[in-house]
Amino acid sequence: MERYSRRKSVAVRVGEVPIGGRHPVAVQSMTNTETADVEATVRQVCELAEAGSELVRITVNSEEAAAAVSAVVEGVRKRGVSAPLVGDFHYNGHLLLTRFPDCAAALDKYRINPGNVGMGRHRDRNFAAVIEVALQYGKPVRIGANWGSLDQRLLADMMDKNARRREPASAEEVMCCALVESCLRSAEFAEHVGQPHDRIVLSAKVSSVPRLLRVYRDLAKQTDYPLHLGLTEAGMGLRGIVSSSAALAILLEEGIGDTVRVSLTPEPRGDRTQEVRVAREILQNLNLRCFAPRITACPGCGRTSSTFFQELAAQIEHYVETRSEIWRREYPGVERLRVAVMGCVVNGPGESRHADIGISLPGLGEDPKAPVFVDGNHLVTLREPGIAEQFLAILEDYVRRRFGSRPNAEVTAGEPVKTSG
Repeated sequence: MERYSRRKSVAVRVGEVPIGGRHPVAVQSMTNTETADVEATVRQVCELAEAGSELVRITVNSEEAAAAVSAVVEGVRKRGVSAPLVGDFHYNGHLLLTRFPDCAAALDKYRINPGNVGMGRHRDRNFAAVIEVALQYGKPVRIGANWGSLDQRLLADMMDKNARRREPASAEEVMCCALVESCLRSAEFAEHVGQPHDRIVLSAKVSSVPRLLRVYRDLAKQTDYPLHLGLTEAGMGLRGIVSSSAALAILLEEGIGDTVRVSLTPEPRGDRTQEVRVAREILQNLNLRCFAPRITACPGCGRTSSTFFQELAAQIEHYVETRSEIWRREYPGVERLRVAVMGCVVNGPGESRHADIGISLPGLGEDPKAPVFVDGNHLVTLREPGIAEQFLAILEDYVRRRFGSRPNAEVTAGEPVKTSG
């Protein structure tokens, strides 16, 4: 019996990428270049897309940025990248989209923040102006509320009502409710203006894992719009990766979420594509998507000949990583391949048998030989010199024999593993 069931949502098409419905959870990312710098932005969009980002968001915060959008889209398409581009608008989106029709037409989706689209009586008018442009060009929108820029008028009203209750909720609870309410009211207003139900995606981002879980669980119960998941301002390096993984994994396993972004702060001049790789790893480890062959490697302990084992594991990992894209083009289904690299006889043979192909090294003081298992059966025992090279040759042959005869395999890259409900 399938243990996993996706929350039912409508499907929204962004360019050629479907979000929601029974479609796989899509991976998103965002550039950090100045959009007015067309060359730099085109380059980074392509890098993110090549790393596996299925949608890429760009900042549109000024007239210079809006004027550059069509050139960015043209440059990206000339490089053969088809990933939809999403415009990120805050404060002045209603002005930029109406003053720069080329920008409005070129983008595949608009992101609106209901907390800063305008104040007082201007809010509804400005919000409606963005929706009217979306209607004119047939574009979907993401209504993205954020903890750091919550609609203060709505929050104040809900705080006042809470204060009058016999048993008031905590300020944090009210803020979480206000975030959800901001999304729902804004989506209702967008439909009132004319935006179709199946052209709206919602997000409600906070920077705390427990709060994010609460907000998205509430949101998922109250609407069938597709939900964009992400822990906003997750942080840098290990902290950001762990926080995002903890939050997204829980929600995705509960069937909540139709598209994800991991909002990592890169190191100075660091690699922006890390956020894409982390998002893909989260989905693959939950068996929601298959992107590349998986390698199981033991952590090593006092039983392993540490240096040799670590070098072997690193060499195989590097080989598989560099060969993955070529394999995926030539051998459909290879992204489901499971490889085991184990360091001693305690769990090594067992893990190797569970994998499609695996190698189990001896531990310290054991006979220096390395049995190789293929499809659960012992194939050969390798000995030095050249254990790594021998195993990689066996691996390459295995991939060719198993997947090379399946040119029209049903399993394709990125196909979901679990059945949607």
